[in-house]
Amino acid sequence: MKQGKSIIQLAQELERQRQARKDFIADTRSLQVQTDVSRSQLRIKLDQAEENFWLNELAHKQLAERLQIPQKYYNKMRFEYPALLDENINSWLEKQAERRMIRTLDGQVRAFLSDRYRRLDNLELADAIFPILQDLKTIEVVSSEVTETHMYIKITNKRLRAEVAVGDVVQAGLVISNSEVGLGSLKVEPLIFRLVCKNGLIVKDYAQKRYHVGKQIENEDSAYEIFSDETLAQDDKAFFMKVQDTVRVAIDEVKFHLSVDKLKAAMQESTGRDPVKTVEVLADRYILNQNERGSILRHFIMGGDNSWYGLINAVTRASQDVEDYSRATDLERLGGELLALPLDKGKVPVSVTPVIKKNRSNIIPLEMVK
Repeated sequence: MKQGKSIIQLAQELERQRQARKDFIADTRSLQVQTDVSRSQLRIKLDQAEENFWLNELAHKQLAERLQIPQKYYNKMRFEYPALLDENINSWLEKQAERRMIRTLDGQVRAFLSDRYRRLDNLELADAIFPILQDLKTIEVVSSEVTETHMYIKITNKRLRAEVAVGDVVQAGLVISNSEVGLGSLKVEPLIFRLVCKNGLIVKDYAQKRYHVGKQIENEDSAYEIFSDETLAQDDKAFFMKVQDTVRVAIDEVKFHLSVDKLKAAMQESTGRDPVKTVEVLADRYILNQNERGSILRHFIMGGDNSWYGLINAVTRASQDVEDYSRATDLERLGGELLALPLDKGKVPVSVTPVIKKNRSNIIPLEMVK
């Protein structure tokens, strides 16, 4: 499993971000974009002043999607004809007037979202979890990180473990993740942590989710800054209480053993005699880049196990070789996706929808809050 920040470093960064961030609700007619040498700045016209922020890559993508400008054409204008990009954006912001939530951090627009977007923020989530982690002696934080798009806290229960094979011990755990910028729901997902190689597999089944959809914010101003709620809405409080309860038990024992039984069954299913072909099929089905393909193949061959279980372990082990923490977590989820597939002579079924997809500049989760 890829290592990130310590839990103390994570808490410090979340507190820093809380102080540095600004959120706005704005009529799009109060917005204007100006691009210079591929860098675009968003101007927000407030009643008594204006604020200026650089657009980051995700904000560019969300803006293009909302205005229905094809991404390829958007990028062509951005890098080759920025004045035309500005004319397109500003004209459509004016013509298709609506209210949007604009989330900023460290002088950048980090998300361009619906005004119905419900802020289930990282610090509130961490505040609900950290006291539980301090009280439970069997719980261990094995990895945590906050990236531009997600926060992750990965924990294990040191007492809840089982053997997949003699000497091959796994522990039960959880992955708690959240996106403040519209790239998915707040999730609590089961984790299986393999002690022999420190691999993490995120189980597809039994996850809890909370979507960032709320009521439309009522206000007549053209643009204004919104501040953190002093108290969370009752339904959000209830969800955070569920998260606390889930962390307290650190995964249901019955469900953990069901997943272990699936791993044992995977050990008996061969992927065939050609590891190169097996990885090719996997990589084509799940849109893996060349480095990821090579890493999975290397670990698959080095592991000397051509079973479905060996392939799953190769995928989760390859996650440690990926530089980007979010992408590494995607591969851990891919391991869980493979575990959930019906065993059919080691083949990846054509009908299965990939958990990840590729766009022009990088690879992102499919689930996206519009």
